Amino acid sequence: MTRKSKKKKVEPLFEGSEWTFEKLRQAYAAIEDVALNDLGLEVYTNQIEIISSEQMLDAYSSIGMPLMYPHWSFGKHFLREENMYRKGFTGLAYEIVINSNPCISYNMEENTMALQALVMAHAAFGHNHFFRNNYLFRQWTDADGILEYLQFAKSYIAKCEERCGPAAVEEILDAAHALMDHGVFRYNRPARLSKRDQAEREQERIRYEERNFQDIWRTVPTKNGDGDTAEEEKIEEETESARRLKLPEENLLYFLEKNSPVLETWQREILRIVRNIAQYFYPQKQTKVMNEGCATFVHYYIMNRLYDDGLLTDGAMLEILHSHSNVVFQPGFDDKRYSGINPYALGLAMMEDIKRICTEPTEEDRTWFPEIAGNDDWRGTLKDAWANYRDESFIQQYLSPHLIRKLKLFLCVDEAEKQHVMVDSIHDERGYKLVRTALARNYDLALIEPDVQVVAVDMGGDRCLHLQHQVHDGIHLSEKGRDGVIAQVRRLWGYDVVLAGVDKGTGEKLYETSTAKPAAA
Repeated sequence: MTRKSKKKKVEPLFEGSEWTFEKLRQAYAAIEDVALNDLGLEVYTNQIEIISSEQMLDAYSSIGMPLMYPHWSFGKHFLREENMYRKGFTGLAYEIVINSNPCISYNMEENTMALQALVMAHAAFGHNHFFRNNYLFRQWTDADGILEYLQFAKSYIAKCEERCGPAAVEEILDAAHALMDHGVFRYNRPARLSKRDQAEREQERIRYEERNFQDIWRTVPTKNGDGDTAEEEKIEEETESARRLKLPEENLLYFLEKNSPVLETWQREILRIVRNIAQYFYPQKQTKVMNEGCATFVHYYIMNRLYDDGLLTDGAMLEILHSHSNVVFQPGFDDKRYSGINPYALGLAMMEDIKRICTEPTEEDRTWFPEIAGNDDWRGTLKDAWANYRDESFIQQYLSPHLIRKLKLFLCVDEAEKQHVMVDSIHDERGYKLVRTALARNYDLALIEPDVQVVAVDMGGDRCLHLQHQVHDGIHLSEKGRDGVIAQVRRLWGYDVVLAGVDKGTGEKLYETSTAKPAAA
């Protein structure tokens, strides 16, 4: 007589809301198994830390970095966020994740055990995989060296405060922070320096400071034997100056660091620190939809897989789904809570749609996406997209007519000279392409952020620095912000600064402002 084998009952990873470190370790192991062996994710080594709400607020105020130099603006942000949180006007993030190797995740100690599992899947594997594999982060950031560099930056600025005083350091940091958005390389890949290069670089800066700018020879009169006019000579001198200074230059902090006539060595190094931190965050600004969509897709898949395997209780799964629904909630355009398209909602919707196209395509999908429709490899397709696109190109490539209809997207045109808004594109073949292109353009930083560049400077004359703003679609800079920023440029340059707004299409000068004081009447 044979005995029937009984299927071993699977015990859930945890029950109840209280978490312990042993429960966290067990949940992490189960999440890691699905992430690596099912989804095939590639991640940095994880370092998960549990922090209090006050520590989370502190991380908010210092732009989420574990090591950061002191500045009054961080304290201001801390007080504002703390007051809003204590009064119940805002909540706190369940986690913060750092693009570093090891990848550091900060989890709130107030989280329940279900939420701790959710955020580990979201941050420690979703964000982690995206940081490690997306081409922008691979090309423009150094995950292995960022923590080491932040330690150097914090120590260096502390030494500057001891030697020169907090007020002098704060003045430079204020000006540099005002220019952070204009302190990145958008097209030219910056060089990476390791810690062993720091001492050599500092010595090089000292040598640079000791060298004098010898421009006296250009003031010596010369015979004009070739018949050039004074105007032609001026144009030739400006052209030579621009060539020598490699103008135009989009990275204002870089130009000021290298060419300012008034900055000392330590001040140049602070500008370098601020622009390196700005460069570190630049890929994150270009991949908000993809990064959050990837992390949300990963945590949603892993949590459902664990539930299907009997490792999560019904109560835990309901709590997870409640939190997930809040994260991806998208208010309608006529809802008082509407503030634009939720990047979590759009990113997750597009990635779920890619999975559908790969496994259950329609004839429309086969027409629009012949390369991936029905390939049954949604994991490989998603990992390829996560690695090789940014928000703008991802939307342009993968937003489908099916999802446009589901999200009820259409295109409105609001022209200043017309009294009414016109519905320009609807749900037809032409309309789908126009809606997709218009939405993608909303995530193109080249169109969103002002394009301000150094275009000229007369180093042999009044040393006036000329900036040019390329105006898109007639959108000017706000007068208050514009004048405040060029005042900070003047502080770092040491001489007058002129900013001209030029229409990108026609080249027509639209406005000009200067830090020079108007002449007395």
